[in-house]
Amino acid sequence: LLCLAACAPEPNQSAALPADHYFEFELGPTTFYAQLALNDNERSRGLMFREALDEDHGMLFVFPEPARRSFYMRNTPLPLDIGYFDDTGRLLEIHSMFPHDETPVPSRSPQIQFALEMNRGWFQERGVQPGARLSLESLAEAIEDRAIPPARYNLP
Repeated sequence: LLCLAACAPEPNQSAALPADHYFEFELGPTTFYAQLALNDNERSRGLMFREALDEDHGMLFVFPEPARRSFYMRNTPLPLDIGYFDDTGRLLEIHSMFPHDETPVPSRSPQIQFALEMNRGWFQERGVQPGARLSLESLAEAIEDRAIPPARYNLP
C-alpha cells in the first residue's frame, strides 16, 4: 500500500484535460463547444487537416494579451468563419476564411485576445453578431481544467 500511495499521481496532475477536449461555452444566447488553443504549437496547428467539424463545434484561440491578430488556412480543407474578440470577451469582428487559402485574414482591431473558428455560416445562422459576449468565467474554468493558470491570460 505504501508503494501505491507513493506512486500515485498528485491531484490535478492526472485530472488535466487534453488539448483535444471540447469545452462548452456561451456566446450571447448561443451554446457552442470548442477545443482550446493555448500555446504557440496549438495555435499554429489550429484546425489543420480536419475534414469536418461537428455542428456547434470549433476552436477557441487564447492569447496572453490583446494585439492585432491574423489567421490563414494552410492545410485546412474546411470553409470557416473566424470571430475576433477583445479582452472583455466582446465579439468585435467576423470574417470568412476559405479552404487552403494562405492569404492572411487580419483583424481590424489591435485589441484582439481571443479568436473563434467555426464552420462557415455558424455566426450568421445563430444570429451571433459583433457585440455578443463570450463567457470569460467559463473560459477561465476550461483553462484551469487543462491544468494551466487562467492568470496567464489575464483571466480571474
